[in-house]
Amino acid sequence: MNETIKIIMERRSVRSYTQDQIKDTELKSILDAGMYAPSAMNQQSWHFTAIQSKDIIHRINEECKNIFLKSGNKQLEERAKSPKFDLFYNAPTLIIVSGKKDNIAPEIDCATALQNMFLAAESINIGSCWIHGVTTLENSESGKNLIKELGIPEDYKIVGSGIFGYKAAVAPEPAPRKEHTVNIIK
Repeated sequence: MNETIKIIMERRSVRSYTQDQIKDTELKSILDAGMYAPSAMNQQSWHFTAIQSKDIIHRINEECKNIFLKSGNKQLEERAKSPKFDLFYNAPTLIIVSGKKDNIAPEIDCATALQNMFLAAESINIGSCWIHGVTTLENSESGKNLIKELGIPEDYKIVGSGIFGYKAAVAPEPAPRKEHTVNIIK
């Protein structure tokens, strides 16, 4: 098995991190991998906001918690009620990926960019996890103000985010893959 396929097969979502910040060179490698993702008509619809400030990550976490509590979604409300609520699992780096609203397929472009980032991180032994909850920031005025403060362009919409850091635990075994999800037509 070649190295790329091995990394794809071994990568897992990590939810336990050391508090050591990843190196600037590692962050650059991860961001560069995102910028080299395929995109519809090569529009490169993404904007990356890399956050390594504990205070700002905490503020985003608290805003998302407040939004979850008022969401009307029982699952999100219950999660936010936990005294240990931490959307970002204490990861030291958060990368928010936003897509240009009027491009052809910004959601897909951003998802491929995040996937490239996750695989790049795994290749240098950095843990990662997709965090969708940041998309809720657009559901409150204070969340919208935070988006502006983060410098996310007005004509972009948050598609998702990833957390990154050094793994504090062994990654879990993969969940069994669903059967009957592939058709091969010759």
